[in-house]
Amino acid sequence: MDKPWIPSKTIWRLTAVLLGGLMVFFLILGAGTAAFRTIYQGRIFPGLTVGWVDVGGKTPEQAVRTLQQEYVYPEQGKIVLQSGEKQWEVSPAQLGFYFSQVHNIEIAYNTGRQGGLEDRVAAQIRILLNGMTLAPRFVIDEREAYAYLAELEEEVNQPVVEASIKLEGLNVEVQPGQVGRTLNVPATLEAVEEQLRSIRDGTVQLVIEEEQPEILDVSAQADLARRMLEDSLTLQMPEAGDQVLGPWVLKPEELVQMMVIERVKTEKGESYRIALESDQLREYLAEIAPKIKRQAKNARMTYNENTGNFNVLAQEVVGRQLDIDQSIGEIQEKLTAGEHEVDLAVEFTRPRVTDVNTPEELGITELVSEERTYFYGSSASRINNIKTASERFHGVFVAPGETFSMGDQLGDVSLSAGYSEAWIIYGDRTIKGVGGGVCQVSTTLFRTVFFGGFPVIERYSHSYRVTYYEQTASGGINPQLAGLDATVYFPLVDFKFKNDTDHWLLMETYVDVAHRTLTWKFYSTSDGRSIEWSTTGLKNKKDPPDPIYEENEDLRKGEIQQVDWAVEGGMVTVTRHVYREGKKLWTDTFQTKYQPWAAVCQYGPGTKGMPPEEPTKKNPCKPDN
Repeated sequence: MDKPWIPSKTIWRLTAVLLGGLMVFFLILGAGTAAFRTIYQGRIFPGLTVGWVDVGGKTPEQAVRTLQQEYVYPEQGKIVLQSGEKQWEVSPAQLGFYFSQVHNIEIAYNTGRQGGLEDRVAAQIRILLNGMTLAPRFVIDEREAYAYLAELEEEVNQPVVEASIKLEGLNVEVQPGQVGRTLNVPATLEAVEEQLRSIRDGTVQLVIEEEQPEILDVSAQADLARRMLEDSLTLQMPEAGDQVLGPWVLKPEELVQMMVIERVKTEKGESYRIALESDQLREYLAEIAPKIKRQAKNARMTYNENTGNFNVLAQEVVGRQLDIDQSIGEIQEKLTAGEHEVDLAVEFTRPRVTDVNTPEELGITELVSEERTYFYGSSASRINNIKTASERFHGVFVAPGETFSMGDQLGDVSLSAGYSEAWIIYGDRTIKGVGGGVCQVSTTLFRTVFFGGFPVIERYSHSYRVTYYEQTASGGINPQLAGLDATVYFPLVDFKFKNDTDHWLLMETYVDVAHRTLTWKFYSTSDGRSIEWSTTGLKNKKDPPDPIYEENEDLRKGEIQQVDWAVEGGMVTVTRHVYREGKKLWTDTFQTKYQPWAAVCQYGPGTKGMPPEEPTKKNPCKPDN
């Protein structure tokens, strides 16, 4: 078994010597440092610098003066705060950056003198061997820096401003937009402190937060508005045809009243729209529209049975109508493009019958119906009205399948349209009125339709029997014609029929004043139709009422005038059967109820024997002797 190792006496002696040496070293070191401290009592240890300033071996008072001479950055340094083209030059001290010489010398003096023995000794040895540089200690008072930057906000900050545009008369005024700017003080303060810690002059960019307006620039829109108002707007017809229409001119003073400036959203953001206000433009165009509007009219022609050709009475009329919506679009587009002459959007309608159509093309080959009525005893005024009204239908075409309205074709019945005053039935009286005799025309048309076998869509009879419509060629009265009259008082009362054939229908009217006849003709191509008709004649007759006598201040004394004639009332039923090639197509019935009608006599004031005590039926207006 091995014996444990026991140090030899030699080892013990070497250990004792080493320990003793160490004790001597530390005694000498302690004595040295003590001597070092004693030598530099009241002075900073040699080899110490504060930043680049050597303060070693100086008393604190001397070191403070030295630092005061060297560290002038807080007062003499330059910090440039910059935002765009604006600059503010400020000293570090104005930003709360301070250097305390006393505090820094206090730290320098205590270096190597504070802490435990080992720390002090280690520091002193380091100072003795290598020297020591202390970082200068600065103080930043953020409150002062913040206050200074807060003052800059008044110069730097600016509100966001939306660009705007408005009209003052014909002047276009613009408010430019402005980008909102706000100084971010905390972020700027952080950048300032970083620059100050470098103890160097420098430039610090202010941290600015910007807010863009939704609309920054309206110069383009303002230029557009100025261009729109720089000249009058001229609206013109693309083609006026046989009439000279327009132009219509809107002066700048009128345009500016219509102009609208409004904010709109686009794909690129918000902007301003410059245009004319559509409702006002529509109102203006609505006043023009009736001047432009014209119904398309077929050519008016007559059929020459000898040659089989047409004789042209009047050329066709191209219809036209203003397209207001499209015109508004054209005006807006052209005007915003800087154009001040704009063609209105007009729809042109070609009539179906022109003066180049041939009878074969329209199916006009023969006379298919003709009727004649008589107006013996008519006054010159009534004859004029018959001629004027019948001319409206001479050479007029009715399309296959068309329902023809006599009132639409007749148009205005007035003195300005060439009519005269004549006797008319109004309510329960016969009075003087414009257009008396027109019913001679409507009655003749009704009979031409009736006997031609065409469907009657709308027909009204007179209130009482009118002898004109029962006259014969000899001048007598044919009671069998009762119930075959028609009245028109458009738009309340109309006569309508339908051309139910596959061919056009041409109407011709002829007035023979000398023989007091009105003849109406239908030309087309016969489809083989024919009619059979019958009448009950006047049934349930009622005698006329007693004569009516009226004093008329417009008549002279002794002057007597009969203005209505007695006629008995009753009921008439007319039945019509329409055939085609022997096959019945339909049957229609026309029932007419006539009121009994009293004679009416008017006389001047003071006329002797009026009203008569015992009037006669034959001469109810004869006064008593």
